[in-house]
Parts: sequence; structure tokens; C-alpha cells
Amino acid sequence: MQRVWGVRTTWRTVGDGEFFCPECGGDRNYRRRTGRRRVAVFGLPLIPRGAAGPVVECSACHGRFGTELLDHPTTIRFSAMLRDAVHTVALAVLAAGGAGDRTVREAAVSTVRGAGFEDCTGEQLLALVEALAADTGRLPGRFDGRAEGCADGCAEHGAAGGAVLAIELHEALEPLAPHLAPAGREGILLQGARIALADGPYSPAEHAALATVGRALGIGLEDTQRLLAAAARTPS
Repeated sequence: MQRVWGVRTTWRTVGDGEFFCPECGGDRNYRRRTGRRRVAVFGLPLIPRGAAGPVVECSACHGRFGTELLDHPTTIRFSAMLRDAVHTVALAVLAAGGAGDRTVREAAVSTVRGAGFEDCTGEQLLALVEALAADTGRLPGRFDGRAEGCADGCAEHGAAGGAVLAIELHEALEPLAPHLAPAGREGILLQGARIALADGPYSPAEHAALATVGRALGIGLEDTQRLLAAAARTPS
């Protein structure tokens, strides 16, 4: 009977691109496909049975997945998002008052280089901080547009350009947070904390900047305060 009749799906490609394939465990090309189901008799598709898909089909393993998988960044994109996140957190700490201390600058450079910006220098970071202090708009080379208030009430940094930096933090961290495990989100916050603590206890502005980092990463206020307090008690 199975040889006499069955349901056959005819697939049609409607798009393509690159995605992270969970079956292959890496970045692969994909085809976005839709299909039509038909009852086949003696191998001939005759009676329509409705639509199939859309699905994402891996060009390597030919596995088919739901299109929600395209919401996850590729490995390359994820790495770039992570580098940008650490870079922006380091700038937030420097802009909150740490730029004037050599040990803080060195800690920031070391952290940013460790995140993947191997050519980062203290002069480059200071130039960006000065642009923020002058309230010239978005970070040079990162975003275009004008400064505006933060909907989450993050303009408590006090220094000129603080509201702009709060926007930068949310734009760099919020898209990344859903793709990080809790330990990963906490790790980014703690990297900022170690930069701030390089010259001693947090200043009020540094603490406020790190609180904004925690909020942008989706870490609760109590957990943020707990992590910052634990970092301050840990010997460097």
C-alpha cells in the first residue's frame, strides 16, 4: 500500500543566506524554502494537501529547521557583537571618570584587546571618551545619528555625553543579551567592574555606569549590586 500511495512534498526555494546550523555546529549557507503537499498515487502527485514550511534548509547537511533559527546570529556576527559590547563597556567606565588614571586606562586597553581589538591603544580610547565629553553625538565610526534621551532613565551618569553613552550601551548590549548564558552576561559586567576597580573603589559615576550595563544586559538590579560588591571584595 505504501508503494501505491503516499504524501509527497514539492519544495521551492524563495531565498538564501548564511546561518548557524545546529546540526553541523557551525556557520553554513541555507535555502529558505516553501512547499506544497500532495497525495501521490503510484508516484504521481495528484490531490493537494496544503502548504508546507517555510523552512530553513542547510546546504551542507540538508537538515530542515524552523525559520526562527534565523534570529540567532552566526558565529562571525556573534563574535563581532561580543567585541563591540566589551569595547562599549570599557568606554562607559572611562567616560565615567576613569580616563584620567593610568591604571584604569591600561586595564581598559587590556580588556578591549582581549575581546578581539588587538590594535586598540589608550590614545584611541581617550579620543572616543573626549568625543563623548564634548557631546558630539554617537561614538565615531560606530553609529550615525544624534543624541537623545534614554527611555529607561539611564541619563544618571552626570558627565556630558552620559545620555549618549547610555544609548550606546543599550544598543550594543541588548541585542546580545538573549544569546548569552547568565554567566556570559555577568562576565561582561564584571569586566567593566575590574576596569573601574583598577584605581580603587567605584566612584558614584562608575557605579551608575555599571548599573546601566547590568540593566542593558538584562541582569536584575539586586544581582547587579551583588556582582559589583563581590568584585570589589575580590583582591586584584
